[in-house]
Amino acid sequence: MQNRRLLTIFLIVFVGLLGFSIILPLLPYYAETFGASPTLVGVLTASYAAAQLFGAPVLGRLSDRYGRRPILLLSSVGTLIGFLVLGFANSLWLLFAGRILDGLTGGNISVAQAYITDVTDEKERAKGLGMVGAAFGLGFIIGPLLGGALSTGGRYALPSFVAAGITLLNVLAIYFWRPESLTEKDRKRMAQKSKNTIDPRELLEALRRPVFGPLLQTRFFYGFAWAIFTGTFGLFALYSLDLESNQTGYLLGYVGLLVVLVQGVAIGRLTARYSEHSLILTSVIVASLGLLGWAFTPNVPVLLVVLAPLALASGVLNTVINSAITKAVQPEEVGGALGLASALECLTRVISPIIGGYTLEKLGNWSPGVIAAAVLAWLAIYFSRVLMVRPATTGAPMQ
Repeated sequence: MQNRRLLTIFLIVFVGLLGFSIILPLLPYYAETFGASPTLVGVLTASYAAAQLFGAPVLGRLSDRYGRRPILLLSSVGTLIGFLVLGFANSLWLLFAGRILDGLTGGNISVAQAYITDVTDEKERAKGLGMVGAAFGLGFIIGPLLGGALSTGGRYALPSFVAAGITLLNVLAIYFWRPESLTEKDRKRMAQKSKNTIDPRELLEALRRPVFGPLLQTRFFYGFAWAIFTGTFGLFALYSLDLESNQTGYLLGYVGLLVVLVQGVAIGRLTARYSEHSLILTSVIVASLGLLGWAFTPNVPVLLVVLAPLALASGVLNTVINSAITKAVQPEEVGGALGLASALECLTRVISPIIGGYTLEKLGNWSPGVIAAAVLAWLAIYFSRVLMVRPATTGAPMQ
């Protein structure tokens, strides 16, 4: 039964990420047809995350109270409508409308992670979350490749309609095949200890907790650096390497392939041999070096080399840090904790693309990579001083 549930959530996350990643490589090109500057492209990319910043924590809380299945269904329907708006867009403001709508309801990854937590114990949790990460990576392989191929010749609306069709399959899969992971008793117990709204004071309280707080900060600063990379990669490919949208899609597919290899094959062995905190620190260091190499990449062959350690480090960290977060809170807090972590990551995807696009436009194509690498270099020092000496134990309940 547990394997069936894990397979179901794997397929749902895969289909959801496939729909999202189809439009990822072509969004800068799509926006440019409406006269958007690099800075405005960054704002467009950030608009999705800004909307998700408000939606993800609430969805996480609601999934604790009402169950994972109905919230996943709601978020997928919102994503479907958002893709349709994007496909029919005939102006820049409609591009913004489509991304914002999708962002408000698109917090299903944190709910899927909470689902995995419901059906696994602590020993198997990293492996289970690795399946979610592998689904993410597999979608990230096929989606950019498909989106790049469909957009050949400037057909930027077509991938949006294909993404809408894929998302419809996701809605049907959730409705007909996905069992609920929480019993009625679980939901009642969580409802007594969970809230539907997010109080800003809760974040401040969480950041003060001895293990959970530093993990949240690590998630934020790593997310900041990674979002600079993803938010400006299309612009970098366009302006620095003079690549087309399909070529950018192939490169992002290559990144996704490496992530899948780590999260689907290697993560279980790595977590069995090394502590989660050691893996996080190593990933931060390797990613910092990869981002620095990306900043000064002169051609595609060199880019393929520097993307490899960056993708592998991301695959490890994004799985392991979520596992560590679930172990640093009480069981009834898992959905809210993952939602809070997702909200912080969304905040980075609001800030980073704007910073990346602006600095790329004003300083040069190298600047986003240097900024991101410097942030991770500082994070490595912070993490080694604060968390490497502390065990990943469950903290006090969230206030």
